[in-house]
Amino acid sequence: MKISIITVVFNNEATIRQAIESVLNQTYLNIEYIIIDGKSTDKTVSIIEEYKDQLNCFISEQDKGLYDAMNKGISLATGDLIGILNSDDTFNSNTIIEQIANFHKQNNVDATIGNVIQHKENGKIVRLYSSKYWNPDKLKIGFMPPHPSIFFRKELFNKFGNYDLFFKIGADYELIARFFLKNNITWKYSGITTTTMLVGGVSSSGSSSYKLITKEIQKALSMNGIVFSPLKIKLRFFWKIIGFLKKWEK
Repeated sequence: MKISIITVVFNNEATIRQAIESVLNQTYLNIEYIIIDGKSTDKTVSIIEEYKDQLNCFISEQDKGLYDAMNKGISLATGDLIGILNSDDTFNSNTIIEQIANFHKQNNVDATIGNVIQHKENGKIVRLYSSKYWNPDKLKIGFMPPHPSIFFRKELFNKFGNYDLFFKIGADYELIARFFLKNNITWKYSGITTTTMLVGGVSSSGSSSYKLITKEIQKALSMNGIVFSPLKIKLRFFWKIIGFLKKWEK
């Protein structure tokens, strides 16, 4: 089983080396590693070029943003499975891809979801973002599994399409809704904590982003014909607190 890992990056000289090495240090041997750079102007490209002989594909050119770069990577991928490793992130151990491969060999599903660890720049862990209690119906109230923990069969993108560039920060939400709810793909919770990620991504920075992602979540569900309550989407922060308290009470 070949697994394609895609990293997209733009001007991220601070962490791109750690991301690359976390892929190259994996124990699993059948990995296709693709890096798509948006024509960085800092030292990102020179850092990537240090590893060029160990990469399957490296492209540095202007693009239309994060999701356009992901789509480029997907179009180039030839693996059975596709996973995304952001340039701020690293795999949680050197055996993660081996664990993912074994899980997919044992479970004939279209996708697996797992967990990620979120941390601050100083390394302090702030959250284990788990998919343990997630199910697709939770998309209807604004919750999706952690995107970096998901491994999709490549054929899903051929059947159901790539990331929609209409969305500024919610294309991952729309794709997950399209795959899991509209097209009812098969999936399973792996229990694997795949990724360590830096807090402060494109969709998690401030009230303006909260308003934008709220709007884009509703658009994503509407365009896929999914019935939902706009009020519940707007109040998803409170549902999250209630869910956390219920788990804590257990």
